[in-house]
Amino acid sequence: MAYLFTSESVSEGHPDKIADQISDTLLDNFLAFDPESKVACETLVTTGQVVLAGEVKSDTYIDVQNIARGVINDIGYTKGAYQFSGDSCGVISLIHEQSQDINQGVDRASKEEQGAGDQGMMFGYATKETGNYMPLALDISHRIMIELAKLRREEKEITYLRPDAKAQVTIEYSDDNVPQKIVAIVVSTQHDEFDEDEKMLAKIKEDIISILIPRVKAALTDDLAKLFNDDITYHINPTGKFVIGGPHGDAGLTGRKIIVDTYGGKGAHGGGAFSGKDPSKVDRSAAYAARHIAKNLVAAGVADEVLVQVSYAIGVVEPTSIFVDTYGTKKVDLSNGEIAAKVRQLFDMRPAAIEERLKLRNPIYRETAAYGHMGKDPQTITKVFESPYSGRVEKEVELFTWEKLDYVDQVKEVFGL
Repeated sequence: MAYLFTSESVSEGHPDKIADQISDTLLDNFLAFDPESKVACETLVTTGQVVLAGEVKSDTYIDVQNIARGVINDIGYTKGAYQFSGDSCGVISLIHEQSQDINQGVDRASKEEQGAGDQGMMFGYATKETGNYMPLALDISHRIMIELAKLRREEKEITYLRPDAKAQVTIEYSDDNVPQKIVAIVVSTQHDEFDEDEKMLAKIKEDIISILIPRVKAALTDDLAKLFNDDITYHINPTGKFVIGGPHGDAGLTGRKIIVDTYGGKGAHGGGAFSGKDPSKVDRSAAYAARHIAKNLVAAGVADEVLVQVSYAIGVVEPTSIFVDTYGTKKVDLSNGEIAAKVRQLFDMRPAAIEERLKLRNPIYRETAAYGHMGKDPQTITKVFESPYSGRVEKEVELFTWEKLDYVDQVKEVFGL
């Protein structure tokens, strides 16, 4: 019998995502001026206020208040009507030095012997159902939010949009796990005041269906675009009016959208958030490494769907376990345990090795903090950082290195493909 699966995404103006972007931009600035910085930065946003907290060990000093304000303005919170603006909000910093008890388990005389920054388990997932090896419902949800943000910034076809928004997509699958059609799409978007609520709702629904959705479809391959159909149930701003939003409508916290950040409920999640954490925290770095492994395994033809779990003990160099599940889709005559053993031989999962392999001690994290940490195209860009205390730094960095298919040939050789 066919079944349904649903994933959601949120906009860069969602309160939790504002917090994530501030935390990761602070992290980037620390790493830009001191690549060995240890950072665990949390952000709270609410009406007219930003609170920064956490622990940092760094040789540099940055203007955290000014950086936070810049992020908020970049997202689009620039008007007094939003009750939250980068130019007028209060910014309180409660950031303090990292505990030496934690640091002694991480820093070692030899970089290669660096211990894990925490205990826990991390997951990576990949599937063949999309070109970027991401779950389809999440991929389309992200695309809806990205296009909605573009429309907001263009201020041409839709002129009333405000920054806060959410999307949700439900897909029908066949018994053999092949997507058949999109069943339902939910979009809730913050908007300016209208004179009449009923006309407002009708206008927003019409614009979402006739302007936004065609733009999303146009960017998809033909086989995915055909999943859109005339029978889709649309729920557009289903509660009605959505003028009060952003941090004025709901408080936002770093790390509260971990499923949006990863696989939309597919695969699994170890519970650790990413944003605001430097790569010594395996919550982040090992989750990226596990995605890198899963994606290369699927791309190499080991299986059509792969879940990789890795676990660590705080301060211990080697992972305590590596687990692989191919969901019955493996194309090699090996058990999941045997596949995991080969993965362990091929990929060095010591924390320092992950940092080096994926070039994680670079200021690359602001770009991860909205619309998912996984599934984006790897690219090289130049970023500029300025500090009243440390001057100006210009760095060429590689983004989303964990999305590279640079191990496919090695995987094929090891697995005899």
